[in-house]
Amino acid sequence: MAGEKDNRTAAEGGHENDLHIPFILEECGQEKEPLKKVLRRKLKKHCSCSPARAKALLVDCVPILKWLPKYQVKDWVLGDLMSGVIVGILLVPQSIAYSLLAGQDPIYGLYTSFFSSIIYALLGTSRHISVGIFGVLCLLVGQVVDRELAVAGYLPDHQGNLSSLENSTKPYCDRSCYAIIVGATVTFTAGVYQVLMGLLQVGFVSVFLSDSLLSGFATGASLTILTSQLKYLLGLNLPRAKGWGSLIKTWISLLKNLGQTNICDLITSLLCLLVLVPTKELNDRFKSKLKAPIPFELFVVIVATLSSHFGHFKEKYGSEVAGAIPTGFMPPQLPDMSLIPNVAVDAFSIAIVGFAITVSLSEMFAKKHGYVVDPNQEMYAIGFCNIFPSFFHCFTTSAALTKTLVKESTGCQTQLSGLVTALVLLLVLLVIAPLFYSLQKCVLAVIIVVNLRGALRKFLDVPQMWRVNRVDAAIWLVTMATSALVNTELGLMVGVLVSAFCVLARTQRAQALQLGQAGDYEIFEDLAFYKGLHTQPGVAVFRYEAPIYYANQTLFKKSLYRNVGLDPLKEKAKSKKLEKQRKKQGALKDGSKQVPDVSTDVFLPQGPSFHTLVIDCCAVLFLDSTGVSALKEVYKDYKELGVRLLLAQCNTSVIDSLRRGGYYDLKTGSPEVIFHTISDAIRYAQSSLSQNGDCETHF
Repeated sequence: MAGEKDNRTAAEGGHENDLHIPFILEECGQEKEPLKKVLRRKLKKHCSCSPARAKALLVDCVPILKWLPKYQVKDWVLGDLMSGVIVGILLVPQSIAYSLLAGQDPIYGLYTSFFSSIIYALLGTSRHISVGIFGVLCLLVGQVVDRELAVAGYLPDHQGNLSSLENSTKPYCDRSCYAIIVGATVTFTAGVYQVLMGLLQVGFVSVFLSDSLLSGFATGASLTILTSQLKYLLGLNLPRAKGWGSLIKTWISLLKNLGQTNICDLITSLLCLLVLVPTKELNDRFKSKLKAPIPFELFVVIVATLSSHFGHFKEKYGSEVAGAIPTGFMPPQLPDMSLIPNVAVDAFSIAIVGFAITVSLSEMFAKKHGYVVDPNQEMYAIGFCNIFPSFFHCFTTSAALTKTLVKESTGCQTQLSGLVTALVLLLVLLVIAPLFYSLQKCVLAVIIVVNLRGALRKFLDVPQMWRVNRVDAAIWLVTMATSALVNTELGLMVGVLVSAFCVLARTQRAQALQLGQAGDYEIFEDLAFYKGLHTQPGVAVFRYEAPIYYANQTLFKKSLYRNVGLDPLKEKAKSKKLEKQRKKQGALKDGSKQVPDVSTDVFLPQGPSFHTLVIDCCAVLFLDSTGVSALKEVYKDYKELGVRLLLAQCNTSVIDSLRRGGYYDLKTGSPEVIFHTISDAIRYAQSSLSQNGDCETHF
């Protein structure tokens, strides 16, 4: 905003040394729509009822109605059938295995995978992700189940199963029954959270969970999962450790009871590991050449089940087996509403983790294959994948990376592959499930441990992660360590807080960089970083690389004063001290006392010789009221020292904040001048030095 004097000078056709007036952009006179009108329009848009509106809403809520009529049978059906069958086969042993991790009987894992596959195929927007059992969520559910079992009075028996009762609040329900009631209640509550977040359109929360945070959380949880499965590998009958530091408690318990290792289970575990680890590596190595991964897990399960059955491992060696797995489905049952207050906090963390993993995977594969997913619809989909199955004895689900990669590599084209997977699981539930009676639990534990390889390999990436970005590496390490050594849910919370603190710290560490010009080009960069840059006489140019708001406004002023080399507060203090010294000398002379003439040069300001300070605001994304006040103080302090303050390259948000904050006065009637480039600000400062003695506010 230049003064009228400046405009008159330019209008009178002054010569080339006259004041430089930069190009002026005239703002559009946009009138803000009244709030009442906005609300009325939005209500009319969202609450209107018509056949077309109802159809559009139905199609948006049930995406299968949108893509199924356009299904290209010849091109897509083979890939969907193959990927669905392969994933279904892989899910059978994994569903049985991860049921143990969630503290449930094997049949409930099969139920969970079956129902979630169907519901996501109907409601999901990702064509490739596989929704079902996920190890981290199983661990979180299992921890809640164990805690509530202990509260209800279920205590470990001599076989290591939580089946005996002592002061139980559910005398009519055995251990297995009450465990799935707790698991289903947690699942129902988590699903309600997810659907509510979808209704509130808060799908954006996934962006606050960075890749380093999720990776660290998954790796820390994987260490806890690995530790929890060691007792099955060794055939030890130990209750699951509870509370903080469960990983350390479990290791101590394992070391104390090593002498009770079941040799049969140990040998079986080692043999299964020797088979599965190399074959899994072969599958990964040759996945580009294989049309479908070879289901070695299923082969191991079949061979181990036959060996245990005909070798009578349970009777002869005391090996723990999966036990009776019924066929068919159980009648639906409502979750226990009285348990919701006990599990509400746990369910919230489970809901966030499940949604974040599902959305991150769906967006990753959508970007890879060139289509779009809706985060809020994904929230609905994964929420209903938890709500509806919770009535049918299921526990929490989300997308799983390993099975998603399998679907993609085997030619999956649409969500129809999920329905094919459900058909494979249905066949198992109706016919094959009882055949797994003699399957040793140590084999299931081996399957879980082998599937943790991907998360545990992240430890090998830490050095590279540290070299690329130390902040992300620190977030990963803190989240991983807290999740593993302290508490899984706490690890997620600590990771979020550390990430937020790191973002805040980056704005706190921002500095005001002194800029120099590259030749005659409109390029201004950091003088300390690039060679060959030069400055303009009498003009100092600085850039502040962060927003200016309440949390860093003090640091902004300090860093600016330090880099400029002229601190107005110190200069004022020096001036006051100089004035005081002069008055003292004058009083002594008036008193006719002979005093030496003390030089006061040591008190003179020693700042740099510049008349204008230009702040490049291109990196200032926003200002709050405190930030505007900070700029006012800087302007006022430098004006008292005879230094003009100019702002350049402000975005429209910053300009609007400055106007509303009263940084300059619209009542003067002066036209607004926007310094769109640093060069404009420098030329204005140099040309106005000899013509304007006053310091005005300029933009």
